[in-house]
Amino acid sequence: MADLSEVLPRRARLGKFLAVAGPGMVVMLADTDAGSVITAAQSGAAWGYRLLWLQFALIPVLYVVQELTVRLGLVTGQGHAELIEKHFGRFWAWFSVLTLIICCVGALLSEFAGLAGVGALMGLSAPVTMFLVASALLLMAYTHSYLTVERIALAVGAFELVFLVVAILARPDPAVVAAQVIDIPFRDPKYLYLVAANIGAVIMPWMVFFQQSAVVEKKLTVADIGAARADTFIGSIATQIIMAAVLVAAAATLGAAGKSGELDTVQQIAKAITPFLGEFAGRLLFGLGLAGAALVAAIVVTVTAARTLGEILKVNCSLDHSPRDAPWFYGAYTIVLIACALTVASGANLVSLSIGVQVMNALLLPTVLGFLYLLARRLPEPWRLQGGYAALCGAIVAIAAGFGVYSAFAGLFV
Repeated sequence: MADLSEVLPRRARLGKFLAVAGPGMVVMLADTDAGSVITAAQSGAAWGYRLLWLQFALIPVLYVVQELTVRLGLVTGQGHAELIEKHFGRFWAWFSVLTLIICCVGALLSEFAGLAGVGALMGLSAPVTMFLVASALLLMAYTHSYLTVERIALAVGAFELVFLVVAILARPDPAVVAAQVIDIPFRDPKYLYLVAANIGAVIMPWMVFFQQSAVVEKKLTVADIGAARADTFIGSIATQIIMAAVLVAAAATLGAAGKSGELDTVQQIAKAITPFLGEFAGRLLFGLGLAGAALVAAIVVTVTAARTLGEILKVNCSLDHSPRDAPWFYGAYTIVLIACALTVASGANLVSLSIGVQVMNALLLPTVLGFLYLLARRLPEPWRLQGGYAALCGAIVAIAAGFGVYSAFAGLFV
């Protein structure tokens, strides 16, 4: 029987972790959004399991970048836009905020389009689906605090774990997996394009802004840094396992059948994969997974856009403030949400817009990650990024930003 003196500290550590955890897991689940699902499915359909290794290799990349945001938020108690303005001036702060808002709006349109696709699988029209989704997200923001919204996001994001069931039902052949995972055609430009696309899909500009502001809004301090890092690391593992599951499902079905054609939308992926899983099970499971992914991403990008605008305007921008005390925050949240819902409900073709948003995300990455790195280098001791770890982080930031830009432009010619 364990000594009571040992059990109590373990329980205390677990309690502390549960109190701190949330921002990391929420932003990581949001990272596996509609665009990431499309990228993973394209990877599996086109190259089988040959890109499976990359999903796990990206875990430390994702963790290193997001850990810097945690460090900045906990040590300074300020959001990302505020720190950019403080250290680099108002021009660069406004540049970062305005381009971020455009990226968030584009991402929200993509998530809503994905949800409309899920609604279509369930027999609902786009206008009905958008009305239900927008109403739920508005009710959530106007009636709940940040902690409650965080729990809601975690709950809906947990549906992404359904992709693990989809991967199992797809029945991947272990022998084929083992053979293809070590067969890496690095000289093929189409393969390299998908390598770059997967790297570019791992880190979104809005992830940096959201998590830094979230740890501040949750009133975490440097005393919580151990638990906050664990939260981020667990989230990094979870999101990449989900990406791997989508890739495996596509490889075991579409890749094995030689059906690697057009997979540019969530609807095309669902329509292609569900026949292999059984019509009912395929629609239900894939629909639940996509709904969880799109909803948690929709929550994150909408809150990020409204909160970051509030930061730069120096007005109240927290879910813990009432609509009367934070009219700019709730006004921006409402306008963005309703405008995107109406756009998707109208049936507008969003393919060209989605491509443009992906290009902008990629072009913004060097700026966002560059500021992230430089700000971490300006932290006070002992939290300052320095030495060998600074060199490692610099290399990771450069590789992630470079591959993101490469994937955006290579996609136009591959």
